[in-house]
Amino acid sequence: MNSGYPLPITFLSDFGWEDEYVGVVHGVIATLSPDCRVIDLNHRVPRGNIRAGALTLLRAIQYLPKGVVLAVVDPGVGSDRKALALSTDWGYLVGPDNGLLSPATAFLGGASAAYSIENPDVILPAVGRTFEGRDRFAPAAALLAAGEAQPEDLGPRVDAALLEPLLLPLSEVTDKGEVEGRAWWIDTYGNVQTNITPDDLGEAGIGPGEVVEVRVGLMSYRVQWVDTFADVETGRPLMNIDSAGLMALAVREGRADQHFTLAEDSSVVIARSD
Repeated sequence: MNSGYPLPITFLSDFGWEDEYVGVVHGVIATLSPDCRVIDLNHRVPRGNIRAGALTLLRAIQYLPKGVVLAVVDPGVGSDRKALALSTDWGYLVGPDNGLLSPATAFLGGASAAYSIENPDVILPAVGRTFEGRDRFAPAAALLAAGEAQPEDLGPRVDAALLEPLLLPLSEVTDKGEVEGRAWWIDTYGNVQTNITPDDLGEAGIGPGEVVEVRVGLMSYRVQWVDTFADVETGRPLMNIDSAGLMALAVREGRADQHFTLAEDSSVVIARSD
């Protein structure tokens, strides 16, 4: 990890931009680590959607500068779930122990140590416990970024092997040569990322350039596996490998979620077309 301070902080949340919450967290960081660079990764994670936040961080982590991740999607705020600071070979991840940090931590090779943020000297005093992004997570991230605290200064060490996992659906190649998966994410353009990989399709005997059958519920669609949006005519559906290396459904200059009538977590089956 880069030992030069201050470290950059990458900030992810479901706070949105309608209220002052993102700005207040920035203010806490600027007070405690005024020279720290903050990267706003995404603040429009659907409210309380831990899986969406976790997948956002997982998709992004390899492109982020080494430093500190501050991730707050925390529907259990104020409960007995732990507030964590994780040490990895990449840097530090700060956030709630609700599965939000688990996929990215696993991608980074796991946490070498985990600490529960409990030191009162680190936590901002507050009457209630409804804004721990401001009161607990932001100060911890800022102090780590500034080099003013080490993870062990934040609170007691906890067993990193017991962190809350995030259960993600797995794709499956069936005996019939079909690949069963799920819609993981719908981006702002309406493109639908699945949890199906190119290797899954290869195992089922499906390769680039082929026209496949895509089944969503009772509906069936014929879709070609292409490289780019420009490989089909405007308004036509397509399947390609997205920027995260997973199979995605798209419509050139249109919305795949509407064309295929699906939502996040919808079942998606891909098979060879007759």
